Amino acid sequence: MSLSVLQGKTYFVRTFGCQMNMHDAERVSGLLDSCGCLPAASPDDADIVVFMTCCVREKADTRLYGQCSSLKSAPEPPGGKRVVAVGGCIAQRDGAGLLTNLDNVNVVFGTHSIAHVAELIADAFASDDPQVRCEEVEESAATDMPWHRETAYHAWVPIMTGCNNFCSYCIVPYVRGREKSRPFDEVVDEVRGLVRAGVREVTLLGQNVNSYGRDLFGAPRFAELLRRVGDTGVERIRFTSSHPKDLLPETIDAMAEVPAVMPQLHLAVQSGSSRILKAMNRKYTREDYLALVEAVRAKIPGIALSTDIIVGFPGETEEDFLETLTLAREVGYAQAFTFIYSRRAGTPAAEIPDDTPRAVIQDRFDRLVNVIQDTAFAFNQHELGCTVPVLMEGPSKHDPSILQGKSPKNQTVHTPIPAGADAAAFTGKIVDVKVDVARTWYLAGTIAGEAR
Repeated sequence: MSLSVLQGKTYFVRTFGCQMNMHDAERVSGLLDSCGCLPAASPDDADIVVFMTCCVREKADTRLYGQCSSLKSAPEPPGGKRVVAVGGCIAQRDGAGLLTNLDNVNVVFGTHSIAHVAELIADAFASDDPQVRCEEVEESAATDMPWHRETAYHAWVPIMTGCNNFCSYCIVPYVRGREKSRPFDEVVDEVRGLVRAGVREVTLLGQNVNSYGRDLFGAPRFAELLRRVGDTGVERIRFTSSHPKDLLPETIDAMAEVPAVMPQLHLAVQSGSSRILKAMNRKYTREDYLALVEAVRAKIPGIALSTDIIVGFPGETEEDFLETLTLAREVGYAQAFTFIYSRRAGTPAAEIPDDTPRAVIQDRFDRLVNVIQDTAFAFNQHELGCTVPVLMEGPSKHDPSILQGKSPKNQTVHTPIPAGADAAAFTGKIVDVKVDVARTWYLAGTIAGEAR
C-alpha cells in the first residue's frame, strides 16, 4: 500500500511507561510527520490513534483496555475511518493476542518493529484486516528514522536497548530483548548533531546504562561515553536507568569530573532487605547499596538521589519492609517512584506463593510514601536561599502566570513570569532563580538574572 494514503491524516500518540517508550513515541510521530500526517489535539480529533504501551505493571494493561474501549464511542473522524494502533511492550508481549479483547484495534507493532509503523497504518486504512508485526530482533537503528521531539531544547538519546539482568519480577528482558549497545561514535555523533540543532540537554537511555558497551567491547564503557558526550558541547547530561550492581568507580569519577553531567542519579534499590533483593535476583545486598551511595556522595556532595521501590514482593515480611523504610531514611532520597508489586505472567516471581493481605501491603505502601515525602522535603530545604540555574520548560500547566523548569538536581522550580514578558521568551533558556520556597516536590523563587 502506498504511504500517500496517509497524507493529511491527523494522529495522536499516547504514551505509557518509561522514558524509552517516550523516545519510541517520538520516533512514531516522526515517521507519521514524514508521511504528511498532522498532530491532533486529542484522540477524538484524530484519524490515527497510537498507544505506546508498558507492561511492567498491571495498571498499564487496564489503562490500555479502557482507553481503547472509550474510542468506540468517539465521534467518527472526517475521513470516515479511525485506525487504532498499539505498540510498545504490551504489543510485543501479546502480539495478535491483543485483538481477541480489543476488537477496534487495527494495528499491533512490537518494540522492534517501529520502523514499519507507517506502512502498517497505511495498510490498515486500505483493508479491514488487522495488521500485526512483532519481530524478535530490531532491524533499524534509532538514527535511521525521523523524530518528532516534544521540545527543541531536550532530546532522549538511546545508547542501548534490552536487558540481561532478569530480575525475577520484571518482564522487560522478555519484551525488549537482550542488551544491544549502539556503536560508540554513533551516539557521540548524534549528540553533536543535536547540539548543532540547539539542544541543550540530553538524557542517555538504556534499561541499564551502566553496562553500556559490554556486548561490543567485552567490558562496560559507560564512563568513557559520558566523557565523550561531555566533550560535544551539550550543556546538560542526564541518564537512566542505572543498575547498582554495574555502577563502577570510573563512572562515578566521570560523573564528578564532567561539568555537563548533572548532580542527580536515579539508582533503583527496589528493596532495603538483602533477603528480598536476593529473591528479586538483583545481585547486590543492602550493604552493597549503602556503600555505593556513600561512594557517590564522597565524590559528588549534595547529589540528588532518586530510586524505585517495590512494596509487597512475594514473601516480604514486616521485618523486610522495615529494612526498606530505614534504608530510605538513611539515604535521604530526593525522589522515589514507589510501587505495589504487580504479578507479571512469565516471570519467576509470579510463581512465588504469597498470602499477605492486600490491606497489609497497602499500609506498608502508605508508610513508605510518608517517609519519602519527609526525605524529599528535607532534601529541598538545602536549596533555600540559594540561586539555582533552571532550564525553563515553559508556563506551568496549573498556572499560566508561572514559569516552570528543572534545576541541575532535577527539582521542579517555579517562578512568576516577569511583568510584560512572554513565557515563550524563556522556554528552553537557562535562568537563575533565587529560591525562597522549598516544598516537598518543588522549589519556588524569583528570577535573579538574564535568560541565557
